[in-house]
Parts: sequence; C-alpha cells; structure tokens
Amino acid sequence: MARLREFDTERAVEAAMNAFCRNGYDGTSIQDLVDVTGVGRGSLYTAFGSKEGLYLAAMDRYREHYAQPLVEVLRQGAPGRELLREVLVAAVDDIVRDGSRRACMIVGAAVGRIAHDPQVASHVQSTTELLEEALYQVVAEAQANGELSKERDPRNLARYLLATMHGLRVMGSIKPDRESLMAVAETALHPLG
Repeated sequence: MARLREFDTERAVEAAMNAFCRNGYDGTSIQDLVDVTGVGRGSLYTAFGSKEGLYLAAMDRYREHYAQPLVEVLRQGAPGRELLREVLVAAVDDIVRDGSRRACMIVGAAVGRIAHDPQVASHVQSTTELLEEALYQVVAEAQANGELSKERDPRNLARYLLATMHGLRVMGSIKPDRESLMAVAETALHPLG
C-alpha cells in the first residue's frame, strides 16, 4: 500500500515560493527548502520530482497570489488613469512594506532561468502576457472613453507600464525608498496623456 503524503503541500509550496523570492533559484539550496518547508528531502523529491519541480509549483503559486489578483483589480472597470495610478502606488507600497528586499519571482526567473529552462520561460511568458493583456484592456478602454490620450498605441503603453512595474520591483529590491519609487510611478503616468 502506498504511503500517503504526510505534509501540507500548499504550505510547502508557499514556503518555497518565499525562499525563491528572497534568494532566487540558484541561491536556494535543497537544504534551504527542507529547512523552510519543514519537509524532508525525500518527501520533497517524491512530491515535486526535483528542485525545479518545486520551483515551477512556486511560480504557479506566485501567479495565484500576485498576478491573478492584480488582473482582477484591473478588470474592476474603475476610471483608467486612476486605476493605473492605484496599481503603481500599490506596487510601491507592497515593495516598501515588504522591507526584506524580496524580488519579484517573474523578474528573477526572467533574469536567471529562462535562457536555459523552457518550462520556466513558458511560465514567465504566460504570466507576463496575462498582465500585459489586462493592462492593455484598461488603457484601450480609457482611450476609447477619452480618459487617456489616443496619441500612443495602447499595446505599447501596456508593455511600458508592465516594464515600469517590473522595474519598480528591481529598484525596490536595491533600495526600497518610497519617495524614489513614487517619483518613478508618477513619472510613468505622464506618457499616458
């Protein structure tokens, strides 16, 4: 008779996600994962197959906790400029509140893993496309309603805003100073017209 898994998989993935966000893939050892999850090495391998398998599960969790809720906020139908400003301010507040200089898992994966890991590249691409599409819908609707200038292509503005959000995460991991980050966020809104 097969032995039942004796640990909370969801809690283990959450703990692993936090470790990967703090230290990156290469900076997180199997022993680190054993320590933060409280799950033995053999059990982790049985449940996830490998460190990479746990990393992919952590990327899925990151998408659930950070990307999906952001998409839901963007779909609320609030006035475009106001909504985009709120999203940037919320990103800054999250960065500053965190205080541990925890990096964005998507940015970390894009920088450190996608060049040699097609599965990670696929995860990063699908999450990025999800966010870009949600931003695009807000910008396009705001342009159609006259809230934003139609001078610039809405798809390019969505990509610009996404790059700004990722850039804020990078800057915040270096120096989580609210005043500096808010200056970037406010400046990012100017090209919207």
